[in-house]
Amino acid sequence: MIDTNFRNNKFQLEKPLIALFLIYFLFFTHNELKAQFANGADIGWLSEMEDDGYIFKDNSGIEKNCLDILKEKGINALRFRVWVNPKDGYCSKKDVAYMAQRANNMGFDVMLDFHYSDYWADPGKQNKPAAWVNHTVDELLTDIYDHTYEVLDTLKQEGVIPKWVQIGNEVNNGMLWEDGKASVSMSNFASMIKSGYNAVKDVDSTIHVIVHLSNGHDNGLYRWMFDGLKNNGAKWDIIGMSVYPYWAELPWQEDNEKSLSTMKDIIARYNTKIMVCETGYLYNKPIEANQFLLDLIEKTKSVNGLGVFYWEPESYNKNGYQLGAWDPITKQPTVALDAFLGINPTSVKDEQELYNYKLDIYPNPFNPKTTITYSVPNLSSISINIYNMLGEEIAQLVNGEQSPGTHNLTWNANNIPSGVYFCKIEASDYLNIKKVILLK
Repeated sequence: MIDTNFRNNKFQLEKPLIALFLIYFLFFTHNELKAQFANGADIGWLSEMEDDGYIFKDNSGIEKNCLDILKEKGINALRFRVWVNPKDGYCSKKDVAYMAQRANNMGFDVMLDFHYSDYWADPGKQNKPAAWVNHTVDELLTDIYDHTYEVLDTLKQEGVIPKWVQIGNEVNNGMLWEDGKASVSMSNFASMIKSGYNAVKDVDSTIHVIVHLSNGHDNGLYRWMFDGLKNNGAKWDIIGMSVYPYWAELPWQEDNEKSLSTMKDIIARYNTKIMVCETGYLYNKPIEANQFLLDLIEKTKSVNGLGVFYWEPESYNKNGYQLGAWDPITKQPTVALDAFLGINPTSVKDEQELYNYKLDIYPNPFNPKTTITYSVPNLSSISINIYNMLGEEIAQLVNGEQSPGTHNLTWNANNIPSGVYFCKIEASDYLNIKKVILLK
């Protein structure tokens, strides 16, 4: 016979232990999740692209919400830029609050990037918002505090607490020029950083504050800036950097190596955390982009960096920007983003093979026939398709295994109207698109 009193008493004794265990488990799990590496994407253009009718497809060709596709690619954090009073309303407080709430509801961590301008702020320009142009330095400090607090408090009221906030964007020489130009007055700029920092912490002390520079390869820039900020009493939690081999005009291997050296130096020099807040690579070189990004992520993790954010990966045919990670023909993400999943599409192939593919079209312009010549380095599954300006497939010329060597085919466009078309050749480790013009 079971002594039920003993059993009940035993359970009563165990309940506090169970509760303590659950609290410990939940706390530990929560902090582990918070500490996850940020596979990030800046998607400041997305709301505008959606309003303009852009569509997004996954790699199976299924049209989906862009955020769903990014999540499938391993993205777990989203970055949004904030402008003070933009003319078209995009990147405004209202637009950012809407996008941040969408991101938060889907489980993404959120970063806000305050530009303190009505439009782009970057190393080449840091223009004051129109409403602040005639303000004194003291008034600008109040403007920074009030604007930062107001935006963050608006998000907080919607249940969104950003994980990170940038005080300025790529502030290589300060912000709010000329008053906040660091080469003119590091003291003024440091006071601006302090004002933004205080506003962030007054909304929520758990938010991490970032000061962000471009040119991760330029260690001297980082020493000059952060020595100056430190000596003038500025505070930050994380140093952010941009790493763009394209803008640095360096091979990606060299840019990554130099950026890693900068990371190591500033971590030791300032006892700080680091993060790559922006990066990108040419969209039409997806294999190289994948290799570059895999290496950058690995190097960032090797120094306990907090994350890597790809800038506007969803962009295609947008303002002439070439460093996205979306195929403008298929409307699908390129293999560049597979780096966030740890996937290297050429891991079992000779890298040199990538440069042995070839696609030529002659004559071009043509009427009504043209010859497409293409080369493949080894036995490969190849597709060659023709698309119109709307991204609609109008002809499939090749779809299947092709033997190594050079191949020729003739495209007869006799039944197709004049216009601009795109010829796309794709293999598992190669993608190329060429424009063709049909003149009748």
